Amino acid sequence: MDVKNSFLNGDLTEEVYMQPPPGSSVPSIKTEHGIIIPLLYVDDMTITGDDIVGISNLKQFLSYQFEMKDLGLLSYFLGLEISHDPSGYFLTQAKYISDLLNHAGFTDSKTITTPVDPQTHLTPLDGHLISDATLYSQLVGSLVYFTVTCPDIAYIVYIVSQFMVVPRSPHYDALVHILHYLKGTMFHGFHYSAHSSLQLHAFSVADWAGDPTDRHSTIGFSFFLGDSLIAWRSKKQIPVAHSSTEA
Repeated sequence: MDVKNSFLNGDLTEEVYMQPPPGSSVPSIKTEHGIIIPLLYVDDMTITGDDIVGISNLKQFLSYQFEMKDLGLLSYFLGLEISHDPSGYFLTQAKYISDLLNHAGFTDSKTITTPVDPQTHLTPLDGHLISDATLYSQLVGSLVYFTVTCPDIAYIVYIVSQFMVVPRSPHYDALVHILHYLKGTMFHGFHYSAHSSLQLHAFSVADWAGDPTDRHSTIGFSFFLGDSLIAWRSKKQIPVAHSSTEA
């Protein structure tokens, strides 16, 4: 739904609850498969996520109160391309990365099979300063957003983002390496199955004192709900680990 007019700085006279008021709880129902579904109450309507008629009535109700447009099934939003069929949903950012490669002048570049050379160890003082630090920052910022559907570049994007203030030639070379990799994988994405189990799995990994500058370790984790990847991150640890076990 697209709300055509939003008054972001208007004064509200109504009391707005950001969480359930004291003495109440969020209503929900339990399905035959044991799934808890939160309920939404609108006047005399009770709506669940799979209540097609209720959702339609809610849209109609909101359209009476505000100037809104029903955009139909979600297919494109902020660079995310969403396709759906009975098997589930597929998310990509192919157009987003294609526009990025065009902006960076890598449309006709070669492709490579890995997002980073395993022997790469970047430091703040290697190489010479690059002439266009603004382009470097723009590309890194765009790649950070691209990790929404491309977790396989999360680690190296985290590394190159540490040098956005004073980027040097090895940092830019690592950035170019990522772009070459993405050119060959731009149509990769996520498939969220409609028939996946709801079993939660978590995986984590860490290096030990992997940063050559401050000797901090880097940790990575991922969470799967059934076959669907729902959360992931690559991040430097705050303390310095004194052993691989501690890391």
